[in-house]
Amino acid sequence: MAGMIITFLSPSSGIIIKIMEWVGIDAPQFLTDPRWFKTVYVLSDVWQSAGWGTIIYLAALAGVDPQLHEAAIVDGASRFKRVLHINLPTIVPTITIMLILNMGNILGVGFEKILLLQNSLNMESSDVISTFVYRTGLVDAQYSFSTAVGLFNSVINAILLILVNRIAKRTSETSLW
Repeated sequence: MAGMIITFLSPSSGIIIKIMEWVGIDAPQFLTDPRWFKTVYVLSDVWQSAGWGTIIYLAALAGVDPQLHEAAIVDGASRFKRVLHINLPTIVPTITIMLILNMGNILGVGFEKILLLQNSLNMESSDVISTFVYRTGLVDAQYSFSTAVGLFNSVINAILLILVNRIAKRTSETSLW
């Protein structure tokens, strides 16, 4: 993914830069400007995870009983009403499980992609806990300090996972345990 981003946003030959120049827009330096790093990262993450999310939610929607839709059509329900009153309540357990799983990984923001997109020009906005742990532990050889920071990160992730799971268990019948 990082290779594709670098290729698409390359100042000399990137297709997105070329399209922006063709339209007449002055293309910013996406890969070196710290103001653009977060935008590029978030949009690429949405693009990267959209396929898997689509598969999960389409599989959940495939489990909706077609007779519910047929009965709703006979009763005169519009497409929006069927989505609101049939599809959404049916996939709420899937949405809940996906939320719990994603909350357990909220502080692990994709070390590999950030490390590959990181450079000295965008460091002020691209440095996250996992790259800090890498840099202090392996590059600067401060093993005990980087271990403590990594352990703290893992403990916070575990606490968030347990907290969201308990909230889900109290508000609905769906939880991981």
